[in-house]
Amino acid sequence: MNCRELMRSYSLYVTILSFFLLLSGCNQQSGDGSTGSSGSSSTKEKNNVAFVTNGIASFWVIAEKGAEKAGEDLGVDVEVRMPPQGASDQQRMVRELLAQGIDGIAISAIDPENQSGLLQEIADNSILVTQDSDAPKSPRQCYIGMDNYKAGRMCGELVKEALPDGGEVILFVGRLGQANARLRRQGVIDELMERSHDRTRYDDPGKEIKNDKFTILETRTDNFDFPQAKANAEDAIAKYPNLKCMVGLFAYNPPLCLEAVREADKLGQIKIVSFDEEAPSLQGIIDGTVVGTVVQNPYQYGYESVRVLNALANGDKSVVPENKIIHIPARKITKDNVLEFWGELKKMTGEADQDALSTETKKETKSDE
Repeated sequence: MNCRELMRSYSLYVTILSFFLLLSGCNQQSGDGSTGSSGSSSTKEKNNVAFVTNGIASFWVIAEKGAEKAGEDLGVDVEVRMPPQGASDQQRMVRELLAQGIDGIAISAIDPENQSGLLQEIADNSILVTQDSDAPKSPRQCYIGMDNYKAGRMCGELVKEALPDGGEVILFVGRLGQANARLRRQGVIDELMERSHDRTRYDDPGKEIKNDKFTILETRTDNFDFPQAKANAEDAIAKYPNLKCMVGLFAYNPPLCLEAVREADKLGQIKIVSFDEEAPSLQGIIDGTVVGTVVQNPYQYGYESVRVLNALANGDKSVVPENKIIHIPARKITKDNVLEFWGELKKMTGEADQDALSTETKKETKSDE
């Protein structure tokens, strides 16, 4: 074989080898889902969305279950982030999510007024939805949650049922920077003061508010610090000998108030009105140590947030109402409906299955004995 024939054979070999390498590369791309059937453009198998809470609490564990279920039903990758250290932690988590290219974020803004820059950053780089606590001045696509002012008034109605003759009341809440906390607190106050509906009203939390029946002594905050929340309750019992009712506006507040009242041997003397669906609060309603509670639907907050973010990421804007609010109604839970409600809650979160398994295990153990 002369030099020219050798070069021609080598050129043919290189051409054939290049063809097979190209074919192999296309097959690998099709196999890992990074290109479509044509092999000419990339497609993403799943949207990736995040559900960001305003703290760590059992309320958010229920919401997480809802978000995860929506992810399973809709084929969405879901990340749930719970900031333990307030606004700065929430900001760090959000920026981590944006850096990884998250498709959408549903957030309960801790301080919407001072987090306007962060909320704008989410909207500029992803899809912004608010849940639980709204930020109406932000560029959010919609808000998912209950009407907190209306729910606060429902809570005030429970106080009226507990104290038909009136009396001294004190309110407990994590923080007042959040829109949901401010609105539900104001709802309680306006209901007890027999005022007209006005969600723009705001009473100073440190001042006494009273009419001819009720006196709201003060509002105590704890910034999600559980030991401080209990200390607030203990101090209130010691400071106000005529205290008649304690109202806990965040999920963990009522159980800690209940502990403080029990330890002070004042069960029955000081009524407790609750917010949300903590197990000790529900058990307290059954036992008669808690008057009642106003519940949200955190499971649905999680589910709806993922559903809406996924639809928006797919370009479907029909999921957002004209007023940009998806209201999930609050419910009043008392002794009349607590067992039914608790059963529903356990089914949603999978606790019913765990209870059944535990009961079956006990039966088997007893049988073995």
